[in-house]
Amino acid sequence: MSATAPPAATPQKTADERLLHTSPLRRLLGRPELGSVVGAVAVFIFFSVVADSFLQTSSFSTVLYAASTLGIMAVPVALLMIGGEFDLSAGVLVTTSALVSSMVSYQLTANVWVGVTVSLLATLAVGVFNGVLLTRTKLPSFIITLGTFLMLTGLNLGFTKLISGTVSTKSIADMDGFESAKALFASQLTIGDVSLKVTILWWFALVALATWILLRTRFGNWIFAVGGNAPAARAVGVPVVRTKIGLYMGVGFCAWVSGQHLLFSFDVVQSGEGVGNELTYIIAAVIGGCLITGGYGSAIGSAVGAFIFGMTSKGIVYAEWNPDWFKFFLGAMLLLATLLNAWVRKRAEATK
Repeated sequence: MSATAPPAATPQKTADERLLHTSPLRRLLGRPELGSVVGAVAVFIFFSVVADSFLQTSSFSTVLYAASTLGIMAVPVALLMIGGEFDLSAGVLVTTSALVSSMVSYQLTANVWVGVTVSLLATLAVGVFNGVLLTRTKLPSFIITLGTFLMLTGLNLGFTKLISGTVSTKSIADMDGFESAKALFASQLTIGDVSLKVTILWWFALVALATWILLRTRFGNWIFAVGGNAPAARAVGVPVVRTKIGLYMGVGFCAWVSGQHLLFSFDVVQSGEGVGNELTYIIAAVIGGCLITGGYGSAIGSAVGAFIFGMTSKGIVYAEWNPDWFKFFLGAMLLLATLLNAWVRKRAEATK
């Protein structure tokens, strides 16, 4: 009686991991802005309870305006942080933008659009300067942009006093082109009973553009790759230098938008403004889920972080509290948001 050989084992089919179904919970936990959204809901509910006027339409439009003035700059700062870098000159660059527009227009007695155009070129040039110096010297962006911050702070004050004799610029409200420029950068829209500043539209548009860039373009992939591991990104052909220079130019462009709003809202500019605002932009990005180490974050998260800032800054006023407590709440939110974002990331990794 001869023994029969056992049947050959049927090879197991392994599913391609790219085709595996991802659960909604896993996708939700993987979103960088999840923690900030939870925080925003908590802050909204809190001030809705403690401040009676917080839910009024006029109050909410004021909150959105406060968020937009911060959020316009938080968007490019968030993209820069995703790319693994910082910009400590972003706050004073906004003031530089406004000063250049005002002084060029006034001194040349030209149409204000000449000053606006020169200002755009100047802020983009500062962005290129930061990016080129960073990539050529290999120094940390903290050092590079701290130097730019100090130089711009001195130039803003020095040139303003040299040209106008004071620490503020001359009024350009009666110059040609002022009204059309104000309509673009500092007008107010009325929809029914609600009045909205045009900066809110600028903010929404920039968030939408940045989100599209991050999620739908090759440049967005480069940003994540450079922030995650620059040497590895360079090894697979990512143009690291161009990407970083482009990110700094993005900061320059948004600083130009914010600076023009500052100028055309008040006609004159104080040369000492903007110092310290760069930290607020970074805080909004971190609250929104951006990692200090780079490679992770979203533009939507920066918008949520800016919205939390707006709700807190105005909510304290509507609650009739001492505004001196604002920085305490901002610092507490930064710590809580960072801890919550870290917990969310751990949960997301645990579900993989």
